[in-house]
Order: sequence, then structure tokens, then C-alpha cells
Amino acid sequence: MGLLTILRKQREREREIRVLILGLDNAGKTTITKKFLGEDLSTVEPTLGFNIKTVDFHGFTINFWDVGGQKSLRSYWRNYFEQTDALIWVVDSGDQGSTAQTCERLLACREELRSLLGEERLSGATLLVLANKQDLPSAARVADIAKLLELDEIKSHHWRIYSCSAMTGENLLEAVTWMCDDVASRIFTLE
Repeated sequence: MGLLTILRKQREREREIRVLILGLDNAGKTTITKKFLGEDLSTVEPTLGFNIKTVDFHGFTINFWDVGGQKSLRSYWRNYFEQTDALIWVVDSGDQGSTAQTCERLLACREELRSLLGEERLSGATLLVLANKQDLPSAARVADIAKLLELDEIKSHHWRIYSCSAMTGENLLEAVTWMCDDVASRIFTLE
């Protein structure tokens, strides 16, 4: 293998982005991943463990690590933190429970997110918050979700919140484009 081939392979590897997709159970992590990749949404089931999907997007190779969000699986999330460039935190903004249940889930969502952002191995990772299920009439407003999650208090990570719908694809391209641009501005040199 020649030197130019080695250098080209290294350059290609440098354009890879490792994205960890987390959130509480039934937030829509797998559906978002499948929709972004153009896959069939009729076969989505709860993720027991993790799924890895790779896509070429805007000159980057994105490796999506979609990890199950059930309470029993959350303690295993830390096993996936290494070399993460971006964290997509998916929020079920259309939680169908009572107002008290919805508030309780969003508070649990906030606590889990705070815990993640305190992890050293995720320090510096770009944070993309997706307020999913905005196509539902009961969906909470993005501004309300941002306030409840106390996103304005986050100083340790570049972050942005987008409303989205995994079913319609609303704002997914814009959100992932922002994420890639933010990661690139931090870790890739200009060519």
C-alpha cells in the first residue's frame, strides 16, 4: 500500500462522525434513524441493546449508534460513550399521558440528560436535542421543552434544539446538517 493510499484512507477516516442517539423509551430514536436513512418505518420495534447505521451525508460518514432507552438499559449507556462526536437527545414531546405523567417523563428526561452531560467521555460532544412527535396535536411546544430541560443553562456543550417528526421527516435534514457543521467546526481542519 502506497503512502498516498494511506494518507487518503486516513483523510476519509477523519471525515467520520460518531453519533450517539439516546433518550427515554418510546421517544422515537429508532424511527428517527430509519426515517433519516429512508428505511421502512412499519417495522420499528423497541431497541433492546443497540443498532449501528452508517450513512454518507454532506461529505461525512456518519455512524449512528441508536441505543435502547428503557430504564433497565440506561445504566449501559456509558458503554457507548467512547469517541462520540455528537449526542442526539430525543424527547417525546407528544407524550400521551396525563399532564402529571408528561411532566414526570420530561423531568426524568432532564435528569438523564444532565447526567450524560456530566460524563467526561462526552465532554465537548455536540448536543442536538430533537423534540420529536411534533406532528401530534398534544405535542409540547419546543420553547416549553427547552425551558423544562433547562437547555439555556448548558455551557459545557454546543447545543441546539429542533422540533421534528420522525414520521414526516420534518426538520431532520436541517438538524443533522447543523450537527455535522458544528462537529466539523470543532474537529476537522479546513481543506
